[in-house]
Amino acid sequence: MPDPIIVIFLVGAAIVFFSIFFTIIPVGLWISALAANVRVGILTLIGMRLRRVIPSRVVNPLIKATKAGLNLATNKLEAHYLAGGNVDRVVNALIAAQRANIPLEFERAAAIDLAGRDVLEAVQMSVNPKVIETPVIAAIAKDGIELRAKAKVTVRANIDRLVGGAGEQTIIARVGEGVVTTVGSAQTHKQVLENPDAISKTVLGKGLDAGTAFEILSIDIADIDVGRNVGAQLQTDQAEADKRIAQAKAEERRAMAVANEQEMIAKVQEMRAKVVEAESEVPKAMASALREGKLGVMDYYNMQNIISDTKMRESISGAGKQSNPSPEKK
Repeated sequence: MPDPIIVIFLVGAAIVFFSIFFTIIPVGLWISALAANVRVGILTLIGMRLRRVIPSRVVNPLIKATKAGLNLATNKLEAHYLAGGNVDRVVNALIAAQRANIPLEFERAAAIDLAGRDVLEAVQMSVNPKVIETPVIAAIAKDGIELRAKAKVTVRANIDRLVGGAGEQTIIARVGEGVVTTVGSAQTHKQVLENPDAISKTVLGKGLDAGTAFEILSIDIADIDVGRNVGAQLQTDQAEADKRIAQAKAEERRAMAVANEQEMIAKVQEMRAKVVEAESEVPKAMASALREGKLGVMDYYNMQNIISDTKMRESISGAGKQSNPSPEKK
């Protein structure tokens, strides 16, 4: 009898050998491909393993495409997988395009997939258009009334422009620009409220889908409301600004008048100081004239009499004014 240890060793070695064999060579996948009439050789599957390609990611989509009537080469699917693409999604998109009679080649579908776009969703959108709802768009008519509108844009994917074409955000931005321009050119907001479909016709006629990955089918104004009276608010703000400017100028003139008044008071006080100083020199001059004999005693007395007479006249005239008050004071 054979040694039990040797038997166990041989069984273990056989298990390891077959495990490695079926890991390297996907025999089950090869059998599935043969059953689906897909010609994939064992050496091709081994080469996929060596190139670090998961065979099921290539063979299963190939089986699906063959059953759908598509003629795809294994090398193209493997190259797309190595480039980082999603082979299964590309094959599904090709099958959907074939069923919908949309001309789509494998190279274009692979390019769309590698560009980061969902090619299957693009094909589905070509068959079933998508509705994009814009946020609230605020626009102001020429009469200063604000209108707040919301639009719904029906778009269909343009497969020829998917690579390098702009996305949904560009469509939304262009539609918003068109709504603002159309409302802004209206004379009154009532014209827009009476005929909102004029906005749709004007915006749709501007070719907003140029350079985008979509084709705009229709633009519908879903809702439109009246907002603020921006014109009146601007006029109020302008009047308030003019008022502040006028107040500032008036304050400036008042400050200049006060400064001029203070300057005049200072000059008057200076002149009074000079007069007082001059009057203080009169007694000294008279004493000097008396000492030098240039002024006689009688001349001095006559001058004092004139001064006294002048003061008496001034007091009499002042008393007369007080005894005869004006009718306004009565």
